[in-house]
Amino acid sequence: MEGIDFRGKRVLVVGAHPDDNDFGAGATVAKAAGQGAEVIYLIATAGQRGSSDENMTAERLSAMRRKEQGDAANVLGVREVHFLDYVDGELVPDIRLKEQIVKFIRRYRPDFVFTMDPSFFYYKNYGMVNHSDHRAIGEATLDACYPLARDLMSFPDHAREGLNPHKVKDLLLHSFVPENANFYVDVTDTFETKIKALSLHKSQVGDMQRVEKRMRDRAEVSGRLARCRYAESFVRLQLPD
Repeated sequence: MEGIDFRGKRVLVVGAHPDDNDFGAGATVAKAAGQGAEVIYLIATAGQRGSSDENMTAERLSAMRRKEQGDAANVLGVREVHFLDYVDGELVPDIRLKEQIVKFIRRYRPDFVFTMDPSFFYYKNYGMVNHSDHRAIGEATLDACYPLARDLMSFPDHAREGLNPHKVKDLLLHSFVPENANFYVDVTDTFETKIKALSLHKSQVGDMQRVEKRMRDRAEVSGRLARCRYAESFVRLQLPD
């Protein structure tokens, strides 16, 4: 992996809904896991509002999406999948959410944290509004990494649980606009694994051929920038010591 050696490392990937991590960084996750990294998923909601089926219930959909994410994570080589207790569509980057993310950072002490880019409210070239939950989880994760997880005086009661401060040194934000990225990962060898994982999110992927084309087109654009066939794009933030 260009500029990153994931061997023996630990990676925490934080998303708002089941499938967010897979859409944003699934091929990179598969590549990191293939190199021997321990990859942990943290997902804030069960995506219980992601259906237009009038006969669907939040409880049924939540159970379906949790299983879909577990199955997809297995395909990608993810070691563990954890869910928080938030409601789809109601996520806000408050201190409660930030503390929960800090707990996972302090418990797992990741070398790398992946999350969503909170700076985009909309994508004018795609006619798309960025889901408020995506912005919220990105903002909360950034704040959890710096300065909250680092500082001894942030949540000092964590020490009673054996959770000591931890400084995240490397953050990668999924970039859905390849030209906005500053870091590209060659995922030519793992792109098809990502497509297989996405196909398992059946409650969300109505037309898999259309989804695959969109993912392939984006990966090709990123690949041209990275001078390879397929790439995933990120804004990489390397925090100083």
